[in-house]
Amino acid sequence: MREIRDKVVIITGSSSGIGYALAEEFGRLGAKVVISARDITRLRQAESSLSSAGIDVLAVNTDVSIENDCKQLIDSAITHFGRIDILVNNAGISMRAVFAKTNLDVLQKLMDTNFWGTVYCTKYALPHLLKTKGSVVGIISIAGYVGLPGRTGYSASKFAVRGFLDTLRCENLKTGLHVLIAAPGFTSSNIRTAALTADGSPQGETPRNESNMMPAEVAARKIVKATIRRKDSIILTMLEGKFTVFLNRFCPKLVSRMAYHYMSKEPDSPFN
Repeated sequence: MREIRDKVVIITGSSSGIGYALAEEFGRLGAKVVISARDITRLRQAESSLSSAGIDVLAVNTDVSIENDCKQLIDSAITHFGRIDILVNNAGISMRAVFAKTNLDVLQKLMDTNFWGTVYCTKYALPHLLKTKGSVVGIISIAGYVGLPGRTGYSASKFAVRGFLDTLRCENLKTGLHVLIAAPGFTSSNIRTAALTADGSPQGETPRNESNMMPAEVAARKIVKATIRRKDSIILTMLEGKFTVFLNRFCPKLVSRMAYHYMSKEPDSPFN
């Protein structure tokens, strides 16, 4: 893929899951990769694995909920590689609790990471991306199109990211900036084990059978391909994703009932 070779790609939340798979895929195609995450131990492990695979990688310890961390991430990429071609806003956390029982600081934490992390990184990367006519990619979720019960803060943050990036694309129709919104369905990753409960503590284990989900590597390949083709949006998975979003346009009440029924079947569902 000559379009990607030697391009500089920043990926937030890239020590595991889709973020790490994206770093592998971009790197396999010859890109220079900047990875970031809060957990320095896992970040160094990811850096070592990517470097061993022959990928030119820079690791920057970053908490995207902190504005100055985001600025330092962008500055580090420029200092090390001299340019930025693609920013992938992937860092995110989830939750699993009904709103009535959820502490408000849980929703605040999700917004700080999922929404403001995207805003901060994009703000500081934008001048460099405009120079290269590069890409801003936002990894949202089907929850950014359809409200999922038990995930009020997660859905709210992903709706907000979608609105922000749609508007950013509109503002830059004549600048050459590319904006992609990617919405995976259920993907095998650690996001459910780290999901916050009503009091803000991590869930600890996934309530779903991860083996039946789309592998992170498959999702990453599709997202990279959509970035190369400079698509506006991509919805992954047929039944959980594309069909649900399509049906929601015409039958939102039906989709709400379907979502409630589907999510209530989870073990220890918080709204049964």
